[in-house]
Amino acid sequence: MNDFADAEKIILLASALAIGLLIGIERGWKSREEKEGERVAGLRTYGLTGLLGGSAGLLSQYLGAIVFGFVFLGFAGAVTVAYVIQRRTRGDASITSIITMLLTFLLGALATLGHVNLAASAAVITALLLRFKDVLHGWLRRLEVHELHAALQLLLISIVLLPILPDQGYGPWQAFNPYETWWMVVLIASISFIGYFIMKIAGPDKGVILTALAAGMLSSTALTLHFSRLAKKHEGMDSLLAAGILVACGTMFPRIVLISTLINPALFEVIVYPMAVMALLTFSLAAVMWHQHTDYQPDKLTHMNNPLALKSALIFGVILVLVALLGNAAIHFFGETGIYLLAALSGIADVDPINLTLSRMSSTELSIDVAVLGIVIASVSNTLVKALLALFIGGATIGMKTLLPLFVVAGSGLTVAFLL
Repeated sequence: MNDFADAEKIILLASALAIGLLIGIERGWKSREEKEGERVAGLRTYGLTGLLGGSAGLLSQYLGAIVFGFVFLGFAGAVTVAYVIQRRTRGDASITSIITMLLTFLLGALATLGHVNLAASAAVITALLLRFKDVLHGWLRRLEVHELHAALQLLLISIVLLPILPDQGYGPWQAFNPYETWWMVVLIASISFIGYFIMKIAGPDKGVILTALAAGMLSSTALTLHFSRLAKKHEGMDSLLAAGILVACGTMFPRIVLISTLINPALFEVIVYPMAVMALLTFSLAAVMWHQHTDYQPDKLTHMNNPLALKSALIFGVILVLVALLGNAAIHFFGETGIYLLAALSGIADVDPINLTLSRMSSTELSIDVAVLGIVIASVSNTLVKALLALFIGGATIGMKTLLPLFVVAGSGLTVAFLL
């Protein structure tokens, strides 16, 4: 029995050593060109630090937590002295190494206290953060003030506001649930925010198609307006810009599936068929259009604002409440016909509110088939509006290159939805 216990402790100590070696490999790789004796800490030091932390963790099980505290304080003091000496002799003011060593010690202790998976996961994340220093700093340098504000606002509306909202229905038909409504606001804001950064990372230098693909997660309508205006300024770019519009419109369909499935997973096995048909058709027609373009591309492809702001989130929340109220009223007074009419009208402005509303209602008072058909009608309505925008804003040439394909896409989506 004792042999088994000793073997288990040896395995835990080996895990603590492995954690230290993992972090030490990253640290040692960075300083591998330095001469022996000039490196403050490398592979062996970090490996021994993990082993020391693991040994301290085992000792604390026999001698009490106070022993671990004294060992950690002694180690922290030694590391701090080494850091001070390094700063005086080499002028390096970074405290990354000292924090990493202390963390390695604690992760080694965590491993021997029975939390090996947690300690190993934290070690991997630590190594990744250290390895991608240049990438992270590059992102930080490219981060603009309004983007930082938007990120903090997203944390405010999700981490701070969402948990304190009541999770119960209010008003007629109990249509207004503060928690569910704001959760849907956070969901749309998060997806749009991610789409904004994907578009920014892709950048206009990556081309119309990649930019349109990323912008479709943000707002395919906004990109349709922008590319339609560009078509008037750049002759001979109609096919390429039309392809970009089709790609952005095609991205909307998997986005609809993602959002509706997050609200009600039961929708996926029904809604995926019409949305997949519309997406594949749109991307295929975009590919045909892309092959007709010339090599020239405009210098400035996109200029789309950061989508996240508290004001826009509040407005979207109000729209959600109104659509939810109208959806319940439509069922009460007109039945399924009222739902379809509301979906068509709502889709003219934005497909997200009606998609969220019908997805939520499909969990309670609305059948899956009715909800899916309503969402398809809204997406078709929104698609046709974008086709008309391209026609009236971009002119006849780009208008016809988007109008006809999008009409085909809309017709195919409705056909598949009715056949389900």
